[in-house]
Amino acid sequence: MKLSLYFKRFFKSSQSSGILLIFCVALALIIANSSLGSGFQSLLDSKIGFENLHLEYPVSIWINDGLMAIFFLLVGLEIKRELLEGELSSFKNASLPIFAAIGGMLVPAVIYSTFNSGTDYSNGWGIPMATDIAFSLAIISMLGKKAPASLKIFLAALAIVDDLGAILVIAIFYTDQIHWMYLLSSFGIVAVLFILNFLKVKKLIFYIIPGLFLWYLLHHSGIHATIAGVLLAFSIPTNESTTIISPLEKLEHSLHYPVSFIIMPVFALTNTNIAFNNSMIDGLFSSLGLGIIGGLVLGKLVGINLFSWIAIKLKISSLPQNSSWKQMIGVGLLAGIGFTMSIFIALLSFKNEVVFQDEAKFAILIASVLAAVSGYLILNMGSKNIENTEED
Repeated sequence: MKLSLYFKRFFKSSQSSGILLIFCVALALIIANSSLGSGFQSLLDSKIGFENLHLEYPVSIWINDGLMAIFFLLVGLEIKRELLEGELSSFKNASLPIFAAIGGMLVPAVIYSTFNSGTDYSNGWGIPMATDIAFSLAIISMLGKKAPASLKIFLAALAIVDDLGAILVIAIFYTDQIHWMYLLSSFGIVAVLFILNFLKVKKLIFYIIPGLFLWYLLHHSGIHATIAGVLLAFSIPTNESTTIISPLEKLEHSLHYPVSFIIMPVFALTNTNIAFNNSMIDGLFSSLGLGIIGGLVLGKLVGINLFSWIAIKLKISSLPQNSSWKQMIGVGLLAGIGFTMSIFIALLSFKNEVVFQDEAKFAILIASVLAAVSGYLILNMGSKNIENTEED
């Protein structure tokens, strides 16, 4: 078989992006803890952009706030399509990720606060609230057909609601100052985008250009700029036709490979640049480390499944199609992969405490690995049990 065919298969596989992402995490950790670490960090800290437009930032900011806005755009497009014509089109299915996300934010925050109330770490209660969309979706994608599509969509919807909640927490509790003029101007751009949708404007360029201005305004308002991707996605028009490709489907298709094989790997390289030291190990057994690990691993699992169970028992929601409660436990664990957003909140929580930041980063890394491995194993076993039941 020709080498080119192997590459075609690799890039068509949904599992490949997950494998590539994990490889980039391992590579970043190796670089950070080698002689190349300082040079790589200097590269990430180097500023590029346009100073006269107030757009000169370190490379890491362009990746986390710029490239990840494109990732959020893709996720938003997928969620909108599923809300209108897919697995989330019924209220019972669409409501479940919202209830699950609320539980997945509240319970971890309570667990963290239980460990750290009245301590020097108390300001970090928002750290275990977030789910890392990129990493959690990468892990579940590695299961391939073993995880039903409805379960993947549920996790994506849960994660995006969760991260939107985390962004609101950052905006309200961790933002030093909101620049209201920029924020109000961004609301105006959002209004323009939805007016274009209402007028049935189909050309994507008329949405992309205002979307760039929306990103600029949100970034300068003090709100995390990645939310611009979600807002833009929900303004992109779609249709009910199965034969005519809508602007939403066209954009979604064009973004899939760049996001999976360029943006997410670059993102992983940037955000796993963690240099280990002895204080990180000690921090695992402090109230900070226990609060973070307990919140992300146990808190997410309990919060998501408890609130989901309540919503289903009250007949407000229903389980994702072709899924089981055992698989929901696996999803609850995968949602404990806090990583990037959790690290971001940790940096905001302990702005002037480098030691606290290092301890929090290591605890987040350990919690995310525990959540990823246990979630993957439970989902893998859950799918085997379902397959065996169907065969019998």
